[in-house]
Parts: sequence; C-alpha cells; structure tokens
Amino acid sequence: MVQPIKKTIELGDGRTITLETGKLAKQADGAVELRMGNTMLLATVVSAKEAGEGVDFMPLQVEYKEKFSSNGRFPGGFLKREGRASDYEILTARLVDRVLRPLFPDNYHADTFVNIIMFSADGNDAPDALAGLAASAALAVSDIPFNGPISEVRVARVDGEFVINPTFEQIEKADMELMVGATYENIMMVEGEMKEVSETDLLAALKAAHEAIKVQCKAQMELAEAVGAIKREYCHETNDEDLRADVREKCYDKAYAVAKAGCADKHWRQNSFDAICDEYIESLPEEERDEKTPLVKRYYHDVEREAVRRCILDEGVRLDGRKTTDIRPIWIETDYVPGPHGSAVFTRGETQSLATVTLGTKLDEKIVDDVLNQGHERFLLHYNFPPFSTGEAKPQRGVGRREVGHGNLAHRALKSMLPDNFPYVCRIVSDILESNGSSSMATVCAGTLALLDAGVNMKKPVSGIAMGLITDSDGSKYAVLSDILGDEDHLGDMDFKVTGTRDGITATQMDIKVDGLSYEVLEKALMQARDGRMHILDKIQEAIPQPRADYKPQVPRIVTMTIPKDLIGAVIGPGGKIIQGIQEASGATVSIDEIDNAGYIEVAATNKDSMDKALDMINAIVELPEEGKVYTGTVRSILDFGAFVEFMPNRDGLLHISEISWDRLPDMEASGIKEGDTLTVKLIEVDKKSGKFRLSMRALQPKPEGYVEPQRAPRGPRRDGGNDRPQRGDRGPRRDGGNRPPRAPRHED
Repeated sequence: MVQPIKKTIELGDGRTITLETGKLAKQADGAVELRMGNTMLLATVVSAKEAGEGVDFMPLQVEYKEKFSSNGRFPGGFLKREGRASDYEILTARLVDRVLRPLFPDNYHADTFVNIIMFSADGNDAPDALAGLAASAALAVSDIPFNGPISEVRVARVDGEFVINPTFEQIEKADMELMVGATYENIMMVEGEMKEVSETDLLAALKAAHEAIKVQCKAQMELAEAVGAIKREYCHETNDEDLRADVREKCYDKAYAVAKAGCADKHWRQNSFDAICDEYIESLPEEERDEKTPLVKRYYHDVEREAVRRCILDEGVRLDGRKTTDIRPIWIETDYVPGPHGSAVFTRGETQSLATVTLGTKLDEKIVDDVLNQGHERFLLHYNFPPFSTGEAKPQRGVGRREVGHGNLAHRALKSMLPDNFPYVCRIVSDILESNGSSSMATVCAGTLALLDAGVNMKKPVSGIAMGLITDSDGSKYAVLSDILGDEDHLGDMDFKVTGTRDGITATQMDIKVDGLSYEVLEKALMQARDGRMHILDKIQEAIPQPRADYKPQVPRIVTMTIPKDLIGAVIGPGGKIIQGIQEASGATVSIDEIDNAGYIEVAATNKDSMDKALDMINAIVELPEEGKVYTGTVRSILDFGAFVEFMPNRDGLLHISEISWDRLPDMEASGIKEGDTLTVKLIEVDKKSGKFRLSMRALQPKPEGYVEPQRAPRGPRRDGGNDRPQRGDRGPRRDGGNRPPRAPRHED
C-alpha cells in the first residue's frame, strides 16, 4: 500500500486544504493532489533534462483543465467530451503562469510543462484560487530548479471584512475581489475587480492576502523537506565573460546616448539600438561571427537594458523624453465608423484602439456552459491584437491567450458602470491598430467613449493607465513611470494597470518582476496612477461630456415589461403559437423569461409601429378584463340563446340574445350575427364565482324613449302534471316545512 506524504493547511474559518504527494502520477517530475472539501485538483510538472539548441528563454507552458465529470455533468456538443480550453480555463492558466515564470532561474531553458486538472468540484469553493498552490507544490516536491514556493489566494471584501478564498456565494456579495500571487517574501501578481474602492482599501486587501499566502508557502516548504526533494544540476548556457565585458565597454555609451535622445518614434529608437549591435557584430573577425553572434545579442540586450534603466534613474529621462509622471499626447474622435451603434478612436502616443459597440436583444446573449458556471452573459468585450499594430509581418491565426486576458481586464473595468437594468445585450470590440504600451488600457478608454457615443447612459466614465517601475539593484533608488511604453514594460520591473472612475478603482492587474517591492512603492504607484487616470478622464469628457441624447436610428428599440407568472403560458401559447404569431404580425422580436417568480418580457423592434403593434398584442393578452370597458371581439360560435365572442385573446364572453338589441329578438337568426363577425361589446359583468364574462351590445346603444323591459312569460305546468311552476322569487316551502327565502332575481329580469 502506497504511503503518501500529506500536509494540511488551516484557513482559519474551519476549512482546510490538504496537499498530498506520492500516490498519483508518480512518473511526473512532481505531482501533488490538493483537496479542499469536495474540490480536488491534481497538479503535475515535467521538465526536459536538456534545453533545446539555441533557446535562451524559459519555455514554460501552464495548462488548467476542468473535467465536466467533476461536477456530475456531461459536456455539451455532439462529441460529448472536453474540447478546447474555455476562457475561464485560459484565464486561470494565465494567473498561474504569471507568478511561476519569473521565479525560474534566468539560465534555465528546458521545456517545462505544468498541468493542473480539476477532478472533483462541489460548486461551492472556487477552484481557480487553488490552482497556483497546487502547481507550486508540484514544483516544490520535484527536482526542477525553482525559486519558490509561491501561492495564490482570492481575497474578497464581504460586509466590510476580508475573506480568503471566499465561496461563490460570498463572491457575489463582495464589493472587492482580487486574485493575489506571492512568494513568502514578496507579492508577484494581482488581478481583480472592485466597485470604486480607494487605493488605501486595495493595499489593505493585498496585505491580508499576503499573510494567508505566507502560511501556504510555509506548508510547501515543509512538504518538500518531508519528501527530501533535491534540485537537479543543469548547464543551459555557455558564456564568454571576456566577450561580455567587451560588448559592454564598446556599446554601453552608444546605447545610453540613444536612450537619452528622447525620441518619441519607437521604430527610430529600435533601429538605432539594433544598429549598435549590428556594428559590433560587423567588427568581429569574419570567422568568429557565426559562433559569437548569439552571445553578442544576449550580452547586448543586457547592456541596452542597463543603459535605459540608468538614464531613467540617474537623469530622470525616459526613452521618449517624458518625465516620469507625464502622459503621452492623446487624441480622440467619436462616431468614427457610421455602421456600428457606437464607435470611437482613442490614441495615446503610439497606442491606438478603435472600439465599436453593438446593442442587441436577449437573443444575442452569450450562453455560458462551463463546468461550474452556467448561464447567460449580457455584456461582452472582445480585444483583438493584429500583428500589423506593431509593424510585424506575420499572419493572424485565431485568438491568443494574451487577447483573452487583456479583453477580460477591460471587461471587468467597465461592466459595473453599465446602467442598472440595462435592457440591451452589449458587445464592445476593441481592435488595436497601433501598439506601444498599454493597449488594454487604451481599450478601456476607447470602450468608454464608444459606449457614450452609442447613447448608453453609463453610471460614470472609466479610464485606465499602465504604471511601470525601475529600481536600483540594491533598492536604494527607484522611479515610478506613468503611461509606460512597450520597451519600459519589457525592460522594467513592474507592469501595474489600474482602471477607475473619479470615485475609485474598478479593476487592476499587476505583474512584479523584482524582489522586495515595498508597500510604500506600491502606494506611490497607486497615487501616481490616480493622477494619470484623472488627466485621461478630463480628455474623455472634453471629447464627449455626456452620452448621446438618443440611440442611433439603426439601434433596435427595446421595451421591457413584467407580468404575473400565471400569464406566461398565455403569452407563449401552445407550442409557442401565440408568441410566434405576435412576432410574425408585428415584425418585432419578443422573448420571455421567468425571473423572481414573475414573467419578464423583452420586446425589440427597429421602428415605432412594429413596437406599438407588438405591445398592443401582448397587453391584450396580459390585461385583466375590466367591467364596464368596451372591447372589439370576434364571434367564435352561435347558439340558440346567444353568441360567444372572443373579446380578448383566449377570453370568451357570452353575448346573450337579450343583450344584442333593445328590440326583442325571436331567435339568433334575426340578429344577423354570424361566426367570424367583428363586434364591439361592453363587458357588463364578471361572475365572481365562475369567472365567466357577460357581454352586451345594447348597452352601447341609446335606450329607446319609453322603453319598458319585457316581462318573462309564465313557465307552464310541470311534467308531473302538478301546479304551475313557482314564479321566480316564490320558491315554495322547504322540505322541513319552513319557508324558503325568495330567490334573487336575474340581472335581465
């Protein structure tokens, strides 16, 4: 019997997390089974023994997969098996990747694969908050070099209190929800959304999350010690220290001069930096070039990085000549594309987003069918990053993980600012046409502008900014950079994106690439980001101070109404016959759902006549009959004593022969009424016991002068030969010998 090694982590609220190794997937370099309640994840890691030829980076791939069987469900579709990763799985894998990747040794270049599989779920605890812990634990017990461990937790503020790894129900109630990844010493990654919280509240949440992460990192250290994990030796780089020193000596001053030139043209800077490297390679003896070129390029990259960073730290000069707090020039144009329901171009420096808005009906909702999340999404945001936006000559093939991640950040930034009870399904598409830093934040700004251009009455406009950081090697000097360039992101120590309104933060994403970043530095970055956000919001509101007064002509108009639950079937009709008939007759689109024990109807139409006709038909169905009201109806059947008239949809009333005319008619033939005739009638009575309806035509006609109501003829002898039947009102003695009370007269008597 296998004896696994276990470690238990207490969450402090009665819940526990158990890490276990040595039982499953033993041929992987590292494997850990994680359990929390009925949620179970298996994380495995395998790394090649040797690096690929010419590889000078960390080829890491992280995959997160959820099994439908984990929650007792079948996958959808014809194949009935798990297929390509869902957006949720991609986003979870990215969260893990972003924390793990910086912690592998710089000179470790072997192909490494981390797989996290959810085998069981209870629908109560969110598994994405456990994936980072499981992956790190698998690395901790393996022989793969790794400067961890790390862990990730979700922190939410519920009723003013911070909760670590909240349940799905608690997340719904939270006004602040963050995923935080960290080592025992430092925060590495943050991503989440908030309902306009302050910078101080965000920092408090980070501190609460980090304290919980420290406990989980300590447990992994103890697990690795119990396993006796020893890290493998490797040699993935061959270096020439004399060549490294020569490259620095001959290239540093030239690279520093380019960095200090302050040119805003990205391509000029890149060409100038490349020319320095090319010039050095040309200076090498021809017989050595092929062998030394890869090393020269690696060493020159380090030289360029150092020159750019020292120029910023020592002289306060950025690559494009800005000060550390300056925002690049912004130009905006709304209503740029005539076809969509809303559009805008937002350009900041060399980063440009063209955003469009489409407003649709319930039929346009996105159906979500993930393992633990089923439902409908009414707000969609899609981000596209074509290669031409950076001047690259390569094909664009499908949506990449980066596009999913950037689109998700912008989606979280904007969604809470849509109007409450917004009747439309809304889709924003951001196409990045130029990129040099922070295209996701340009998407947030362009999305806000396009929504306002579409006439969407947002609660508040939202802007976004990306902050960078350059630190000295000993941490004695640092510079926080507003509105970073692509090169500043690549060569810097932090990429910190913050979105929000004038009243608070709505979303954030942070990746930190340096150890020992203090909360003091984070606070400075947040406050500097706030100043930048306000500047950008001023530009947005200069361009479009208020939402468009009305929707554009091509936008479908939507009217919503609520009806009693018991009338839903009447609107739908047998087999959908009624609702389909309404749509065919009016040209409008009608949908109906049961929400909160009531019927929620949504009617969409492209013109007023179509809308009015659909609403009239629906109101006729759901309207309650009202005594004294006049209706137009259709004769459905004729009997000896009158006609049944459908005066409202699916509601028939009796038009008695005596209520057709003030004249006494001998029979229905004399009335001239036929089946299918359209009549105007008045509802004169709703029987309170039976619910039957009495209609009248004569009540709508003037009463003849001197009219006397005809008397009812005697009823004649009974069949048994006895005396005449008692007249109405004279009911005779009761069986017990007492007198009966007189019968109430009929209305027509």
